[in-house]
Amino acid sequence: MMTSAEIRKKFLDFFRSKGHTIVPSAPIVVKNDPTLLFTNAGMNQFKDFFLGNRISPYSRVADTQKCLRVSGKHNDLEEVGVDTYHHTMFEMLGNWSFGDYFKKEAIAWSWQLLTEIYGIPSDRLYVTVFDGDAAEDLPRDEESIAEWKKWIPEDRILMGSKKDNFWEMGESGPCGPCTEIHVDCRQDLVEIKRIDAAKLVNADHPQVIEIWNNVFIQYNRLKEGRLESLPAKHVDTGMGLERLTRVIQGKNSNYDTDLFTGTIAAVEQIVGKRYEYTDSKKDIAFRVIADHIRAIGCSIADGQLPANTGAGYVIRRILRRAVRYYYSYLGYKQPLLFALVGGLSTQFLEVFPELLQQADFISRVIREEEEAFLKTLEKGLKKMDEIIRTSEQGKPIGGSAAFELFDTFGFPFDLTRLIAQENNLRVDEAEFNQQLSRQQQRSRAATAIDTEDWVVLRVHPYTEFVGYEMLKTHSQVTKYRRVKARGREGFQLVLEATPFYAESGGQVGDTGLLVFGPESIEVLDTKKENDLIIHLTDRLPSDIGGPVAASVNAERRKMTAIHHTATHLLHAALRQLLGQHVQQKGSLVSGAYLRFDFSHFARLSNGDIQEIEQIVNDKIRQNMPVIVREMQKEEAIKLGAMALFGEKYGERVRVVIADPGYSIELCGGTHVAATGELGFFKIKHEAAVSAGVRRIEASCGPAAEKYVSEQFALIYAIGDSLKHPADLVKAVEQLLAETAELKKKIESAEARQIGVLFQHLKGNAHQIGDRTFIGAVVEINQPEGLKKLCYAFKESLDQYLLVLAANLGTESRRFFLV
Repeated sequence: MMTSAEIRKKFLDFFRSKGHTIVPSAPIVVKNDPTLLFTNAGMNQFKDFFLGNRISPYSRVADTQKCLRVSGKHNDLEEVGVDTYHHTMFEMLGNWSFGDYFKKEAIAWSWQLLTEIYGIPSDRLYVTVFDGDAAEDLPRDEESIAEWKKWIPEDRILMGSKKDNFWEMGESGPCGPCTEIHVDCRQDLVEIKRIDAAKLVNADHPQVIEIWNNVFIQYNRLKEGRLESLPAKHVDTGMGLERLTRVIQGKNSNYDTDLFTGTIAAVEQIVGKRYEYTDSKKDIAFRVIADHIRAIGCSIADGQLPANTGAGYVIRRILRRAVRYYYSYLGYKQPLLFALVGGLSTQFLEVFPELLQQADFISRVIREEEEAFLKTLEKGLKKMDEIIRTSEQGKPIGGSAAFELFDTFGFPFDLTRLIAQENNLRVDEAEFNQQLSRQQQRSRAATAIDTEDWVVLRVHPYTEFVGYEMLKTHSQVTKYRRVKARGREGFQLVLEATPFYAESGGQVGDTGLLVFGPESIEVLDTKKENDLIIHLTDRLPSDIGGPVAASVNAERRKMTAIHHTATHLLHAALRQLLGQHVQQKGSLVSGAYLRFDFSHFARLSNGDIQEIEQIVNDKIRQNMPVIVREMQKEEAIKLGAMALFGEKYGERVRVVIADPGYSIELCGGTHVAATGELGFFKIKHEAAVSAGVRRIEASCGPAAEKYVSEQFALIYAIGDSLKHPADLVKAVEQLLAETAELKKKIESAEARQIGVLFQHLKGNAHQIGDRTFIGAVVEINQPEGLKKLCYAFKESLDQYLLVLAANLGTESRRFFLV
């Protein structure tokens, strides 16, 4: 039987033989694309080629791409594990043509690979072709029909609607007709004879499934909805490895293939239960875990840690769904997922080596996330018990209560619903959805960006960035568009050539001026949208089509470059002092300071911080040249250059060298010419960011000098307050000791006061029926004292009513009633 690794290799080898360049997977986490959180299709990394923003260095490529579909348009999360073919993370095998071959070759090669290389019986295959759409004046795809007739009987060429056979990137952008290939995997010969598989195509039959989609990109949809023909035609294909492996290995489920069976076996061993290939909650839990650990592991390896917002929240949600399943349906009450990382990293060693390279870090992050949620889960279950106890019989549990469980405790709604059903209750789902919708609308309103179609002034395939060599240049605007965000209107301009660095790799975007004749337009920021450099302004010039002088704010760029070079020196110092496990997990480089996140599981001591500063400042004093070279990626890696996980690098890379034996990194940012330009390096703050990740904030040059001056001013002020003692530290310690001693004396006096009050109030209690009533305004200065008095009565009385008030302070005259 062909293994999944062999199936993947045969795909890549086949298209290599057809003149395709094999490129690595892009990171699963998307950067520089405001429309996506994650790579959800193989074409994402080639989006700029289709949009015409960048010219592909290759006319034909093939790859296997890590994809994640759990948010936005493609949201399969609730189906994952319940059925046998939906997944969160999956591998998309793809072959691509950028203005080279088209329908004839794509269709012929698809048939050859499936039937000759993989040996799938040809009589099990069916294809769908776009039937046209009168409303959009789109014709039937006669070219694809004619090509398919060369390979497959006409009765197995099925016409598809716009919904099934017209692929679109989104509401606007490149699009075109597609032809899907479906395979009949049914084993029941009686059913096969009784029902023609042609009737089951695209009918959600679990055994008649789509395995390959060939998209022919030939149109561009404008925001207004109109379609225009593209100047060049492209091929964009995608074939899920998981489904393909299932078909070739003759399995009834994706989870029965070797892509998942190893993980399921590991879970069996951990929990002491057997996976029995059913649709029971127990077996669904096995499938959920086997799927979700892949998405969690790959995302963390590519730099996305679990968090409370954005892409990080999606990963946290996937992780918590897995925890909930093993907690509720496998009866396992301790962390489990972290133990699966080793097997996962070994499985993907040949194709995604970053998993093995970071296996320890990934497993520790997952374990801490599991431990935290298991505690929260227990609290949520206690809260759920309280809700059930106080629920009125016959009435549903309020949607607000269910939303509080979800929002505060991270309690999945379906778990709330399940527990309610077990107690013969139901949840007001409509009210819950209403609360959830309000939250989502608030979130969308805070981040929504509305863009109009580009107004194209001149056709230019890409922007030339000249900002490494110069800070001023003459150029022209190629296109612009109006943007609305958070109720404010602005504009985005694209130039033929620009010195403005677009925010990337942690470095902030440049600001500066665009001068159109006598008119100056301020550039507020510079961003990347995929590989397109966009200049943000608050207005347009009157002569936008004329020549423009573009100039960067030189002082801000200089200070930003200083902090970027300092980031490299800091990274190397951390690895030298703490160990090679330290990896960059995020950064912010600005003119004012730098922020550097790195993998490490312990707080840095004051001694560690001082030693790191000493290492960096020593490199600064040596005034070493900072050398920047462009070279082939393989050459750079051999040189010892460090590549950051989660970044996408091309074949040619930019290498920044600050002492060949100390710091060599792949980096597209701007840097100083020599380390001496940094002047002085000072760490301002160090703290934990998330599980296994620490953060350092630091500054260099004038910013560091300012920070040190502020700290000395603070020390001088403290000295003034303490009458300039000879030993300031000893004086502060003595002051703290005296304060602690006085606090003890006050607490002792308050305790005696509370004892006297207790006896006095108890002696003046009133009996009302079978209850003891005590009510009084008492002289207590601290809320804590009032609490202690109440607890004293609680311990000594059985049936009582206690009402106490205390006037806490003369200014606010606040009262506490108990």
